[in-house]
Amino acid sequence: MAPAPLAPTSTPTTPSAPPTTGTSGSTQPLGIAGNWTLVANWSFTGPSLPTDWRTGWFGSGVTAGVGGTSEADCYTPSNVTFPGDGTMHLNITQTPSTCDGETKPYSAAMVTTNPYDGRTGPGFEYTYGVLQAEVYVPSDGGKIADWPAVWTDGQSWPADGEDDIFEGLSGSACYHFHDLIGAPGGCDTAITPGWHTFASDWQPGSVTYYYDGTEVGQVTTGITSAPMFIIISNGVGYGTGGLIEPDSMQVASVRVWQAS
Repeated sequence: MAPAPLAPTSTPTTPSAPPTTGTSGSTQPLGIAGNWTLVANWSFTGPSLPTDWRTGWFGSGVTAGVGGTSEADCYTPSNVTFPGDGTMHLNITQTPSTCDGETKPYSAAMVTTNPYDGRTGPGFEYTYGVLQAEVYVPSDGGKIADWPAVWTDGQSWPADGEDDIFEGLSGSACYHFHDLIGAPGGCDTAITPGWHTFASDWQPGSVTYYYDGTEVGQVTTGITSAPMFIIISNGVGYGTGGLIEPDSMQVASVRVWQAS
């Protein structure tokens, strides 16, 4: 997940209500043909994280940002909340936080399913299949904020790959697949803040990306085969445009299917 430039500061807007129709109860991924078996299914309607998930990046408590010094935040467990509206909120607050011996001006939020980050629960990772997430994309000044993301990662980066299914970069919704050589991908400038369904179909030799059930791009080079775990994050980077404090990112569901 490449560090993102920052947009000018603006007042956050109020997120719309979570989806009540569409993919929430679907037994098949939205808009992706094939015969699929549902292998993981999380709806964030309860008062806390499901067992397979935990906060932070490779550790418990307050952890450093994945972008290191390129982020103006630490990931803070208290910024992952369940206010009772049927979704998980990943919040950014103008609260200083300290990680890796450095105090950052913001606190951000991240949850992962990494089975090997010291957790007591099982976690989750998968090899090939469709990952789909129903997400409220936060806004900054009417554009997609920098830097919400839905992505997956292997245990040895970048040799094991990184699939950026959605990340807000410079006001656009973008997708990339990182490997040892680079990070090919693209952006969909038609996606605006609000509720969307993001998915990637990871198969041997290709990853195809779907936004709201429509194919938006494909990567066919450098596709890795090692298992990946799931990350959902809402962070802030350093840049020339000032710091931002976007809406809360919200997550209604995350699902994984594999070919039957």
